[in-house]
Amino acid sequence: MDRGNCSSVTELIFLGITNNPGMKVTVFTMFLVIYLTNFLANLGMIIIIRMDSQLHTPMYFFLSHLSFCDLCYSTAVGPKMLVDIFAKNKSIPFYGCAVQTGIFCSFVDAECLLLAVMAFDRYKAISNPLLYRVNMSSTVCSLLTAGVYMVAMADALIHTTLTFRLCFCGSNVINHFFCDAPPLLLLSCSDTQFNELMIFIIFGFIEVSTISGVLVSYCYIILSVLKIHSAEGRLKAFSTCTSHLTAVAIFQGTMLFMYFRPSSAYSLDQDKMTSLFYTLVIPMLNPLIYSLRNNDVKEALEKLKTKRWF
Repeated sequence: MDRGNCSSVTELIFLGITNNPGMKVTVFTMFLVIYLTNFLANLGMIIIIRMDSQLHTPMYFFLSHLSFCDLCYSTAVGPKMLVDIFAKNKSIPFYGCAVQTGIFCSFVDAECLLLAVMAFDRYKAISNPLLYRVNMSSTVCSLLTAGVYMVAMADALIHTTLTFRLCFCGSNVINHFFCDAPPLLLLSCSDTQFNELMIFIIFGFIEVSTISGVLVSYCYIILSVLKIHSAEGRLKAFSTCTSHLTAVAIFQGTMLFMYFRPSSAYSLDQDKMTSLFYTLVIPMLNPLIYSLRNNDVKEALEKLKTKRWF
Protein backbone atom coordinates (compact mmCIF):
# COMPACT_ATOMS: atom_id res chain seq x y z
CA MET A 1 0.00 0.00 0.00
CA ASP A 2 1.26 3.51 -0.81
CA ARG A 3 2.25 5.26 2.38
CA GLY A 4 0.89 8.52 0.93
CA ASN A 5 -2.61 7.11 1.40
CA CYS A 6 -1.96 6.43 5.10
CA SER A 7 -2.68 8.77 7.98
CA SER A 8 0.41 9.67 10.00
CA VAL A 9 0.65 7.67 13.24
CA THR A 10 2.80 9.51 15.78
CA GLU A 11 2.21 7.25 18.77
CA LEU A 12 0.89 3.84 19.70
CA ILE A 13 -1.17 3.06 22.79
CA PHE A 14 -0.87 -0.15 24.81
CA LEU A 15 -3.84 -1.77 26.50
CA GLY A 16 -1.35 -3.18 29.01
CA ILE A 17 -1.61 -6.26 31.20
CA THR A 18 -4.80 -5.44 33.07
CA ASN A 19 -7.37 -2.67 33.36
CA ASN A 20 -8.93 -4.14 36.50
CA PRO A 21 -8.30 -1.57 39.29
CA GLY A 22 -8.50 -4.24 41.96
CA MET A 23 -5.72 -6.27 40.33
CA LYS A 24 -3.27 -3.47 39.57
CA VAL A 25 -1.46 -3.39 42.93
CA THR A 26 -1.10 -7.17 43.01
CA VAL A 27 0.11 -7.38 39.40
CA PHE A 28 2.52 -4.46 39.85
CA THR A 29 4.01 -5.92 43.04
CA MET A 30 4.42 -9.38 41.56
CA PHE A 31 6.14 -8.23 38.38
CA LEU A 32 8.23 -5.62 40.18
CA VAL A 33 9.65 -8.41 42.36
CA ILE A 34 10.24 -10.58 39.28
CA TYR A 35 11.95 -7.76 37.36
CA LEU A 36 14.16 -6.71 40.31
CA THR A 37 15.15 -10.34 40.92
CA ASN A 38 15.89 -10.68 37.21
CA PHE A 39 17.93 -7.45 37.14
CA LEU A 40 19.95 -8.18 40.29
CA ALA A 41 20.51 -11.86 39.48
CA ASN A 42 21.83 -11.20 35.97
CA LEU A 43 23.89 -8.19 37.01
CA GLY A 44 25.23 -10.21 39.94
CA MET A 45 26.19 -13.08 37.63
CA ILE A 46 28.12 -10.69 35.37
CA ILE A 47 29.93 -9.11 38.36
CA ILE A 48 30.82 -12.46 39.96
CA ILE A 49 32.24 -13.81 36.69
CA ARG A 50 34.19 -10.59 36.15
CA MET A 51 35.64 -10.49 39.69
CA ASP A 52 36.57 -14.14 40.25
CA SER A 53 39.63 -15.17 38.24
CA GLN A 54 38.69 -18.86 38.50
CA LEU A 55 35.60 -18.11 36.42
CA HIS A 56 37.63 -16.59 33.57
CA THR A 57 36.99 -19.59 31.33
CA PRO A 58 35.14 -19.89 27.99
CA MET A 59 32.07 -21.39 29.65
CA TYR A 60 31.62 -18.45 32.02
CA PHE A 61 32.57 -15.95 29.34
CA PHE A 62 29.55 -17.09 27.32
CA LEU A 63 27.41 -17.28 30.46
CA SER A 64 28.18 -13.63 31.26
CA HIS A 65 27.01 -12.67 27.76
CA LEU A 66 23.85 -14.75 28.25
CA SER A 67 23.15 -12.75 31.42
CA PHE A 68 23.87 -9.53 29.53
CA CYS A 69 21.30 -10.46 26.84
CA ASP A 70 18.72 -11.39 29.50
CA LEU A 71 19.34 -8.08 31.25
CA CYS A 72 19.02 -6.01 28.06
CA TYR A 73 15.89 -7.45 26.49
CA SER A 74 13.99 -7.65 29.78
CA THR A 75 14.93 -4.03 30.56
CA ALA A 76 13.73 -2.95 27.10
CA VAL A 77 10.27 -4.16 28.15
CA GLY A 78 9.99 -4.39 31.96
CA PRO A 79 10.22 -0.79 33.25
CA LYS A 80 7.79 0.59 30.65
CA MET A 81 5.36 -2.25 31.36
CA LEU A 82 5.48 -1.58 35.11
CA VAL A 83 4.93 2.17 34.69
CA ASP A 84 1.98 1.55 32.35
CA ILE A 85 0.12 -0.53 34.94
CA PHE A 86 -0.88 2.68 36.78
CA ALA A 87 -0.53 5.15 33.89
CA LYS A 88 -3.66 6.64 32.35
CA ASN A 89 -1.87 7.22 29.06
CA LYS A 90 -0.04 4.04 28.07
CA SER A 91 1.40 5.54 24.89
CA ILE A 92 4.78 5.17 23.21
CA PRO A 93 6.07 7.30 20.31
CA PHE A 94 5.95 5.55 16.94
CA TYR A 95 9.73 5.57 16.54
CA GLY A 96 10.17 4.75 20.23
CA CYS A 97 8.20 1.62 19.48
CA ALA A 98 10.62 0.87 16.63
CA VAL A 99 13.60 1.28 18.98
CA GLN A 100 12.02 -1.03 21.55
CA THR A 101 11.34 -3.64 18.85
CA GLY A 102 14.91 -3.40 17.54
CA ILE A 103 16.54 -3.76 20.97
CA PHE A 104 14.25 -6.59 21.98
CA CYS A 105 14.78 -8.54 18.75
CA SER A 106 18.55 -8.03 18.83
CA PHE A 107 19.07 -9.52 22.26
CA VAL A 108 16.47 -12.29 21.92
CA ASP A 109 18.16 -13.42 18.70
CA ALA A 110 21.57 -13.14 20.36
CA GLU A 111 20.40 -15.35 23.22
CA CYS A 112 19.13 -17.99 20.76
CA LEU A 113 22.52 -18.12 19.05
CA LEU A 114 24.48 -17.99 22.31
CA LEU A 115 22.71 -21.12 23.52
CA ALA A 116 24.01 -22.97 20.45
CA VAL A 117 27.54 -21.60 20.99
CA MET A 118 27.40 -22.70 24.62
CA ALA A 119 26.46 -26.23 23.52
CA PHE A 120 29.47 -26.26 21.19
CA ASP A 121 31.64 -25.05 24.08
CA ARG A 122 30.43 -27.93 26.28
CA TYR A 123 31.24 -30.39 23.49
CA LYS A 124 34.80 -29.08 23.24
CA ALA A 125 35.23 -29.21 27.02
CA ILE A 126 34.04 -32.81 27.34
CA SER A 127 35.38 -34.36 24.13
CA ASN A 128 38.96 -33.12 24.55
CA PRO A 129 39.49 -31.47 27.95
CA LEU A 130 43.30 -31.30 27.59
CA LEU A 131 43.04 -29.08 24.51
CA TYR A 132 39.93 -27.22 25.66
CA ARG A 133 41.70 -23.93 26.45
CA VAL A 134 43.57 -24.11 23.13
CA ASN A 135 40.49 -24.88 21.01
CA MET A 136 38.39 -22.29 22.83
CA SER A 137 40.97 -19.56 23.18
CA SER A 138 39.99 -15.99 24.07
CA THR A 139 40.27 -15.05 20.39
CA VAL A 140 37.93 -17.84 19.31
CA CYS A 141 35.44 -16.95 22.05
CA SER A 142 35.50 -13.27 21.10
CA LEU A 143 34.99 -14.05 17.41
CA LEU A 144 32.07 -16.38 18.15
CA THR A 145 30.44 -13.77 20.38
CA ALA A 146 30.99 -10.99 17.83
CA GLY A 147 29.40 -13.19 15.16
CA VAL A 148 26.40 -13.82 17.41
CA TYR A 149 25.78 -10.10 17.94
CA MET A 150 26.33 -9.22 14.27
CA VAL A 151 23.80 -11.81 13.06
CA ALA A 152 21.32 -10.80 15.78
CA MET A 153 21.57 -7.08 14.96
CA ALA A 154 21.25 -7.73 11.21
CA ASP A 155 18.08 -9.78 11.78
CA ALA A 156 16.66 -7.13 14.14
CA LEU A 157 17.38 -4.36 11.62
CA ILE A 158 15.63 -6.23 8.78
CA HIS A 159 12.68 -7.20 10.97
CA THR A 160 12.22 -3.69 12.45
CA THR A 161 12.60 -1.91 9.11
CA LEU A 162 10.04 -4.14 7.40
CA THR A 163 7.56 -3.80 10.28
CA PHE A 164 7.69 -0.02 10.56
CA ARG A 165 7.48 0.55 6.82
CA LEU A 166 3.96 -0.90 6.94
CA CYS A 167 0.92 1.32 6.73
CA PHE A 168 -0.82 2.02 10.06
CA CYS A 169 -3.95 3.88 9.01
CA GLY A 170 -6.57 2.66 11.46
CA SER A 171 -6.54 2.24 15.21
CA ASN A 172 -3.28 2.92 17.06
CA VAL A 173 -4.27 0.82 20.11
CA ILE A 174 -2.19 -2.35 20.65
CA ASN A 175 -3.65 -5.16 22.72
CA HIS A 176 -0.27 -5.82 24.31
CA PHE A 177 2.24 -4.34 26.76
CA PHE A 178 5.20 -3.86 24.40
CA CYS A 179 5.96 -3.56 20.68
CA ASP A 180 6.04 -7.16 19.48
CA ALA A 181 5.58 -8.46 15.94
CA PRO A 182 2.18 -10.25 16.10
CA PRO A 183 0.14 -7.34 17.54
CA LEU A 184 1.87 -4.82 15.26
CA LEU A 185 1.13 -6.89 12.16
CA LEU A 186 -2.50 -7.25 13.22
CA LEU A 187 -2.71 -3.47 13.69
CA SER A 188 -1.42 -2.68 10.19
CA CYS A 189 -3.79 -2.10 7.29
CA SER A 190 -1.11 -3.20 4.78
CA ASP A 191 -0.70 -6.68 3.38
CA THR A 192 1.55 -8.36 5.98
CA GLN A 193 2.12 -11.67 4.21
CA PHE A 194 5.66 -10.68 3.19
CA ASN A 195 6.48 -9.70 6.80
CA GLU A 196 5.12 -12.99 8.09
CA LEU A 197 7.14 -14.85 5.48
CA MET A 198 10.35 -12.99 6.42
CA ILE A 199 9.78 -13.68 10.13
CA PHE A 200 9.29 -17.33 9.31
CA ILE A 201 12.41 -17.49 7.09
CA ILE A 202 14.89 -15.39 9.09
CA PHE A 203 13.83 -16.21 12.61
CA GLY A 204 13.14 -19.77 11.49
CA PHE A 205 16.72 -19.99 10.20
CA ILE A 206 18.02 -18.79 13.58
CA GLU A 207 15.81 -21.23 15.47
CA VAL A 208 16.67 -24.19 13.23
CA SER A 209 20.39 -23.33 13.40
CA THR A 210 20.25 -23.02 17.18
CA ILE A 211 18.27 -26.19 17.83
CA SER A 212 20.31 -28.17 15.27
CA GLY A 213 23.56 -26.90 16.78
CA VAL A 214 22.44 -27.90 20.26
CA LEU A 215 21.25 -31.35 19.16
CA VAL A 216 24.39 -32.13 17.14
CA SER A 217 26.65 -30.91 19.96
CA TYR A 218 24.85 -33.07 22.50
CA CYS A 219 24.96 -36.12 20.25
CA TYR A 220 28.74 -35.78 20.20
CA ILE A 221 28.76 -35.05 23.94
CA ILE A 222 26.85 -38.27 24.65
CA LEU A 223 29.29 -40.26 22.50
CA SER A 224 32.22 -38.66 24.32
CA VAL A 225 30.71 -39.32 27.75
CA LEU A 226 30.09 -42.98 26.92
CA LYS A 227 33.83 -43.36 26.32
CA ILE A 228 34.55 -42.27 29.91
CA HIS A 229 35.21 -45.42 31.94
CA SER A 230 34.36 -44.23 35.45
CA ALA A 231 30.73 -43.70 36.48
CA GLU A 232 31.79 -40.67 38.54
CA GLY A 233 33.41 -39.09 35.47
CA ARG A 234 30.32 -39.68 33.34
CA LEU A 235 28.08 -38.19 36.03
CA LYS A 236 30.30 -35.11 36.36
CA ALA A 237 30.33 -34.61 32.59
CA PHE A 238 26.54 -34.84 32.34
CA SER A 239 26.03 -32.56 35.36
CA THR A 240 27.82 -29.71 33.59
CA CYS A 241 25.25 -29.91 30.77
CA THR A 242 21.96 -30.16 32.66
CA SER A 243 21.72 -26.43 33.43
CA HIS A 244 22.30 -25.56 29.80
CA LEU A 245 19.77 -28.10 28.55
CA THR A 246 17.19 -26.76 31.00
CA ALA A 247 17.73 -23.19 29.79
CA VAL A 248 17.53 -24.28 26.13
CA ALA A 249 14.31 -26.27 26.64
CA ILE A 250 12.51 -23.42 28.44
CA PHE A 251 13.62 -20.65 26.10
CA GLN A 252 13.29 -22.45 22.77
CA GLY A 253 9.98 -24.04 23.69
CA THR A 254 8.49 -20.62 24.41
CA MET A 255 9.94 -19.08 21.22
CA LEU A 256 8.54 -21.84 19.04
CA PHE A 257 5.10 -21.47 20.63
CA MET A 258 5.06 -17.68 20.19
CA TYR A 259 6.37 -17.15 16.67
CA PHE A 260 5.79 -20.30 14.64
CA ARG A 261 2.03 -20.25 14.31
CA PRO A 262 -0.19 -18.84 11.56
CA SER A 263 -1.56 -15.37 12.33
CA SER A 264 -5.08 -16.81 12.49
CA ALA A 265 -4.02 -18.81 15.56
CA TYR A 266 -2.95 -15.76 17.58
CA SER A 267 -4.91 -15.01 20.72
CA LEU A 268 -3.42 -11.76 22.02
CA ASP A 269 -4.86 -12.08 25.53
CA GLN A 270 -3.27 -15.53 25.84
CA ASP A 271 -0.07 -14.39 24.11
CA LYS A 272 0.34 -11.53 26.60
CA MET A 273 0.69 -14.09 29.37
CA THR A 274 3.20 -16.09 27.33
CA SER A 275 5.10 -12.89 26.52
CA LEU A 276 5.31 -12.03 30.21
CA PHE A 277 6.89 -15.43 30.78
CA TYR A 278 9.66 -15.07 28.21
CA THR A 279 10.32 -11.33 28.66
CA LEU A 280 10.58 -11.33 32.47
CA VAL A 281 10.39 -14.81 33.99
CA ILE A 282 12.87 -16.66 31.75
CA PRO A 283 15.59 -13.98 32.18
CA MET A 284 15.09 -14.36 35.94
CA LEU A 285 15.28 -18.16 35.79
CA ASN A 286 18.49 -18.40 33.73
CA PRO A 287 20.94 -17.05 36.36
CA LEU A 288 19.14 -19.03 39.06
CA ILE A 289 19.39 -22.25 37.03
CA TYR A 290 23.11 -21.75 36.42
CA SER A 291 23.98 -20.56 39.92
CA LEU A 292 21.94 -23.04 41.97
CA ARG A 293 23.31 -26.02 40.02
CA ASN A 294 26.88 -24.76 39.72
CA ASN A 295 29.41 -25.27 42.50
CA ASP A 296 31.94 -22.89 40.91
CA VAL A 297 29.45 -20.01 41.03
CA LYS A 298 28.47 -20.88 44.61
CA GLU A 299 32.13 -20.89 45.68
CA ALA A 300 32.76 -17.59 43.90
CA LEU A 301 29.77 -16.06 45.67
CA GLU A 302 30.98 -17.31 49.04
CA LYS A 303 34.45 -15.85 48.40
CA LEU A 304 32.89 -12.55 47.42
CA LYS A 305 30.83 -12.51 50.63
CA THR A 306 33.95 -13.28 52.69
CA LYS A 307 35.90 -10.46 51.03
CA ARG A 308 33.06 -8.02 51.69
CA TRP A 309 32.84 -9.15 55.32
CA PHE A 310 36.55 -8.63 56.00
